[in-house]
Amino acid sequence: MVANRPCKAYIFEQIMNMLLNWVLSALAIWIVARVVPGFWVRGATAALIAALVIGFINATLGLFLKVITFPLTLVTFGLFWLVINAAMLELATAIVPGFKVQSFGAAFWGAIVLSLVNMLLRWLLKPSRKLDS
Repeated sequence: MVANRPCKAYIFEQIMNMLLNWVLSALAIWIVARVVPGFWVRGATAALIAALVIGFINATLGLFLKVITFPLTLVTFGLFWLVINAAMLELATAIVPGFKVQSFGAAFWGAIVLSLVNMLLRWLLKPSRKLDS
């Protein structure tokens, strides 16, 4: 915790940051559904739920798989992580109604575009963090 900030303000800032990340992830999923053939989401609610589920899957099972397959990832110069991300998207489609990926190829390209769109949206919309002196 930062010593100069009151506790309530710090907690509020963290909650707002999490909500912003959630909305940006849902927006990224919606954009990818418009760009990648075979990747679709039914509406805003499905995009928000998909963003939560994808985040949860990547934080649990995705992390576990990335740690276990790290040697293979090294041999493939990191390309195997794209396969894992595509598999995580496929798993999310089985859980979230209104979110579908038709093939593994669509999931693979969707994972790449999703990563790029997420990175771009965060770069455009989130304020840069400056170190306080």
